[in-house]
This record gives sequence, structure tokens and C-alpha cells, in this order.
Amino acid sequence: MLQSALPSENTMYRALVNRDASFEGIFYAAIKTTGVFCRPTCHARKPKVENTEFFSSTSEALHHGYRPCKVCRPMEKPGQSPEWLKPLLEKLKERPYEKIKDFQLREMGLDPARVRRWFKREHQMTFHAYQRSIRINRAFGQMKNGDPVTGTAYDVGFESVSGFQTAFKNITQSNPSHAGEINAVVINRIDTPLGPMLAGVSASGLCLLEFADRPMLETQLKRVSKKLNARLIRGRHEMIEETQQQLEAYFEGSIQHFTVPLDLTGTPFQEAVWQILLSIPYGTTRSYKKQAEILGRKKAIRAIARANGDNRISIIIPCHRVVGSDGQLTGYGGGLWRKKWLLDYERRNL
Repeated sequence: MLQSALPSENTMYRALVNRDASFEGIFYAAIKTTGVFCRPTCHARKPKVENTEFFSSTSEALHHGYRPCKVCRPMEKPGQSPEWLKPLLEKLKERPYEKIKDFQLREMGLDPARVRRWFKREHQMTFHAYQRSIRINRAFGQMKNGDPVTGTAYDVGFESVSGFQTAFKNITQSNPSHAGEINAVVINRIDTPLGPMLAGVSASGLCLLEFADRPMLETQLKRVSKKLNARLIRGRHEMIEETQQQLEAYFEGSIQHFTVPLDLTGTPFQEAVWQILLSIPYGTTRSYKKQAEILGRKKAIRAIARANGDNRISIIIPCHRVVGSDGQLTGYGGGLWRKKWLLDYERRNL
């Protein structure tokens, strides 16, 4: 059985005061003096503990007469792209290789500084750096297919070959003339109902799908780069788009299995554990002990747990379906609240 009870009030209040993101989705804090309810990570001034009560869902808070906080917007999906930015994101989707300058952002009614801050927070780079990376990704693909450097530079929107060469070297740590010798992993952001995820695609398939707020994300990116001997490049890729479409279908309840090709590069032991994870049926759970029995390594429970934690492709390789022998939830890189949400969701949709 899964635990459904809320943590203790002391634990929740401490999480609220510390803006602890690991409690996102586990509880909502309602403020008696203002009549609003908030996420645990809300940046508004914190209430006294006696003026706070806690709920497990937004519907419960609404039922008790509270209204959503305008600061943290608890009714929106975590990490959801803000409404003010959506016209720009749509333009990027339709014309990804067009260079958009600050004056054009202002013409769209957008503040360049505000756009820059959002891209820095969500993509760890400025908007203009993001655009350059998208164009370099396209150039990389063209030169891999034999296109000349000069023609490619102008084709992807650079105003000079020297500027293109500098940008290419900064992003790939190699000269454009060596494009044919470089392995690349294309990475980009995917929005989901549980918050944004970072997807990465190699020449063999999807090699990364992690929640953007995972503490180990930077380590996973370095592992991907090292394991595949590849440069990480922001950009668009049809396999990332296919992954997004399949995730949308999964969260809509229309599919239970994923068909996007996977690149499971790891140690032989890790790959064996990940293959067993793929065999866990939708809507069910399996213990680490059972995983060890299936693998034929009954004493390797801890090693199997570590391999589960090293899984780089969340949801699709369903490590969220592994629980303790007593049925209790155990560690999950995306946070226990997401693990519980996924298990509850799948059981409801059986």
C-alpha cells in the first residue's frame, strides 16, 4: 500500500519556511489571515504556524474556501511556460533558425531582460545563447552530411564565417571543419504535467529524460557526455519531438507503452537492470528484492537500487514502479511526490 497521509505539520511548516522544492505536489499551505493557498516553494512572506493549515490537493484547499496565490500560482502545472512567453515560444517553434534581436522582442511586447532571466532559469543560458545553440545544432547536422562550412554559416543565419566559427567552437569545443568527427547529443526542454524535463538524443536513440529540477541533473549530463564521448548541443530533433508527443499521450491516458528508440549505454550490469525495469507492467509495482531475483543476483539488492538511481530515462524506463519490500515508497530522483503521483495515475488508468 502507498502512503497517502500528509507529513507532520512541523515538517510541512519547516518545508514552507525553507521553500523546500522536494515537497512540491505533496502539500499546499493555506494562510488563514489572507485566505490564499500556496505551493511549498512560494516566495511570499511566510505566515505564523498558527495561521497555517495544510491540504493534500488544490481542490481540497478550494473546497475549504481558499483562493490560489497570485505569487506562486498553485493551480498551474509546475514549470509550465508562462502565458506572456508563449508567443515567442511559438515563433521559435515555427521559425527556429531565425535570429531574433532585442528590438524584435520589444516589438512583440516582451522585455528582453525578462526573457533573458526566464531562459537562464529554465535553460541555464540566455535567450540569445539559446538561439545560437539551435542554429549550431542545425549547422552540425548539415556539415555531418558534407555541406561546406561557409555555405552552412550563412544558411543558419550567421552574418560572418568568423562569427560562426567562434560560436561553433564555444559550443562544441571543436572547429567546424571537424564536424564529421564529433559525436553529438541534442538536448532540449519538454514540458509535462509534473514539471519540465530535459531530453537528450544520440545517434542511437533517447539517452536522457530527467526532471529539470533533479539535484543530480548536472552529474547525469556529464555522465552522458563521457559515456557517449559526445558534445551536448541544445537544439531541435525529431526524436525529441516524438518523445514529447508520446509523453503527452501517456499523460492523457491514451498510451501505456513507449516506442521511442532508447540508447541505454551503461555498464553491462546497469543495462541488465534497466532492461528488467522495462518489463514491469504499467500500473503495477515490484520490489528491489524481486528485481534481484529476476536478475539472478539475490544478494545484489543494493547494487540494483544504485543502478535504478542511475537510470537516465525517467518515466519511459519506469524506475518509479520499484518500491520497498513492504510496499513503501523509496528514493526517486524526481522526488517522492512525483513517484507517488505516477503510481496513483497509472493505477487509476488501468
